Amino acid sequence: MDANADADADRATHSGNDDYYDLGAFDRRVTTSSRDGQKWFNRGLVWAYAFNHGESVRCFERAAALDPACVMASWGIAFSLGPNYNKPWGVFDDDELVAIVDRSRRALARAADNASSAAPVEQALVAALQHRYPHGNATPAKGYVWNREYAAAMEAVHRTFPDDPDVSALYVDAIMNLTPWQLWDLRTGEPAKGARTLEAKAALERGLSRDPLHPGLLHLYIHLMEMSRRPELAMAAADNLRGLVPDAGHLNHMPTHLDILCGDYRRAIASNLRAIAADERFVARDGPMNFYSLYRCHDYHFCIYAAMFAGQFAVALETASRLEATLPETLLRVESPPMADWLEGFLAMRVHVLIRFGRWQDIADLEVPADPDLYCTTTAMAHYAKGVASAVTGQIDDADRQCALFHKAVERVPSSRTVFNNTCVDILAIAAAMLDGELEYRRGNVELGFGHLRRAIDLDDSLPYDEPWGWMQPTRHAYGALLLEQGRVEEAAAVYCADLGFDDALPRALQHRNNVWALHGYHECLTKLGRDAEARIVDTHLQLAVAVADVPIKSSCFCRSNL
Repeated sequence: MDANADADADRATHSGNDDYYDLGAFDRRVTTSSRDGQKWFNRGLVWAYAFNHGESVRCFERAAALDPACVMASWGIAFSLGPNYNKPWGVFDDDELVAIVDRSRRALARAADNASSAAPVEQALVAALQHRYPHGNATPAKGYVWNREYAAAMEAVHRTFPDDPDVSALYVDAIMNLTPWQLWDLRTGEPAKGARTLEAKAALERGLSRDPLHPGLLHLYIHLMEMSRRPELAMAAADNLRGLVPDAGHLNHMPTHLDILCGDYRRAIASNLRAIAADERFVARDGPMNFYSLYRCHDYHFCIYAAMFAGQFAVALETASRLEATLPETLLRVESPPMADWLEGFLAMRVHVLIRFGRWQDIADLEVPADPDLYCTTTAMAHYAKGVASAVTGQIDDADRQCALFHKAVERVPSSRTVFNNTCVDILAIAAAMLDGELEYRRGNVELGFGHLRRAIDLDDSLPYDEPWGWMQPTRHAYGALLLEQGRVEEAAAVYCADLGFDDALPRALQHRNNVWALHGYHECLTKLGRDAEARIVDTHLQLAVAVADVPIKSSCFCRSNL
């Protein structure tokens, strides 16, 4: 999916010298007669651990070209072409699936031809990977069966080589991919039914005890623990990963999955800005026409999310602009894989920023995309924002008009369009409930409006796990603000207390610790209720959060008018 032949030639020129990305000190010795082949193998494996699978394949191909007999170079090609935690078999389109499986089988055949001269662990890894690409037609359903067979084979390899950190990482990768993003039951905090969560945890912790700076183990441990009830237990691992692989943007970003959950928004912003800088070095050299663009968008997305919680409008808006600039229309029009389905939803982030910071006139001035089919999610979110802005500013007739345009736009959004783990259809259902709530509230139908807002909260809470969460501004923030506007202080206090994680009303993943908006709302509630001792405790957190914000914080949502 490279842009053109010139880009391929430029990449080949770069690959032929040492003017390459800084990937740190990672080194896995493999059987090869080529010193440069070893170097390119190391690079390929680091990129695989960093989830830049396209660049990983190119590095492994370079290693194989330098030493055609290098078994692990061919193994690496087959490994990186296949499914992963963020791209399971079910999201490969038909043409891509057939091509990937064919290339992988050919690479493994080359590896098998040379396996007799390889080390025992290399022979075992090649034999195990054969189970992910057995003979027969490739279909997503078969792929999931192949995953189970591959995981069983990797379990055997891990038993034979339990002290090899790369084997541990590859084994855990195999069993986590059996239930990606479904490792924990968010409601109970226990391992999800059918998930091999505790096996993965034990293997990762044993591996990290022997090699605490292994990029693959660290990356997977963050993914494993982020959905647990105690994500903070992985913070030491996250800190070890920061800066470990300087030019791997996704690895620079990964610790912020935990920063957000632990309420450290400043650090999340800083680490994502470093990740974005690395990503922009990558795109300057390799261009945007590759699947890694999804991961680049994720880093911008995360920075916006953290800045919104921190009350930092300038960072949030600037990052939204940078995100938009990195998604050319030519990329969205790539049909295989269907890049619009993966990426177009990110272009709605500007709308979330403008609503979060109450920029009602900016929303009114916002241009709706000229192509409502390609930019279907962005179009729907633009009308949603305009409807909210009109409702809040008392322009009810225009809000009704925007509401109708919103619903018409939603009809164009295919079920295949996503923002990472969530479908845009599910995300837009929250927008619909929020818009209905704002409209009815402004019409004076307060209880009806609150009913819609509670519906939005239920939909928000029910989204599949994702970081950032599928809905960018917690729905409780608007509900709490309007409850306060109505003088319903006790109810508002309960809403904010839950949002901040000060009680057990919400699962860990639905809490937003230390966010300035809910801290302000909760402090106001406690003060009005005469709970002065609690208010003083909350105030210590609030003052720090307010000091970081670059806008005045007067309410948990700018939709509140009695300020």
